[in-house]
Amino acid sequence: MRIRPARPDEAALLSAIALRSKAYWGYDEAFMAACREELTLDPAAIERRRTAVAEAGGRVLGFVTLVGTPPQGELGMLFVEPDSIGRGVGRRLVDHVRERAGAIGFRRLTIDADPNAEPFYLAMGATRIGTTPSESIPGRELPLLALEIAAAAGA
Repeated sequence: MRIRPARPDEAALLSAIALRSKAYWGYDEAFMAACREELTLDPAAIERRRTAVAEAGGRVLGFVTLVGTPPQGELGMLFVEPDSIGRGVGRRLVDHVRERAGAIGFRRLTIDADPNAEPFYLAMGATRIGTTPSESIPGRELPLLALEIAAAAGA
C-alpha cells in the first residue's frame, strides 16, 4: 500500500468511497441522503484540502484530508472502502496526515468524528474534548476529538 496525493479527477471516486464508508455503519437512506452534500468532494477541493489516498494494486482503498492553517487544523475527512476497514488502511492514513501536518507546522488537529469511528481515533491517540453539531443532521451531536501533532525535527 502506498500513500500519494489525490488527483482532482478522483473527486467522484473519493465521494463514492466516503458514502460507502459512511453507509458501512448501517445508516438508513434518509440519513445518507442528508449526508451526501457534506461527503461530496469537488475537483477544486482535492488540493485545497490536502487530500491523500491510500492505494494498492492500482485501487484506491481510502483517503484523508488535512484542512486549515497551522498551527491548528482539522482532519476533515477519513474514509476507507468497506472491504478494507480493519486492514490498516485508516491507520496508515492517520500516520500520513500526522507526518504531513507536523512537517508544515500544525500542532493540533481536531476531528468531528462519526460516533462509530470514535474508538478508532482514540486508539490512534486522539482525545475527546467535547461535542460538535453535525453539519448534516439537525440536532445531532458528534464527538469532537483532538489529535496532538509532534513538532517536526528541526522545526
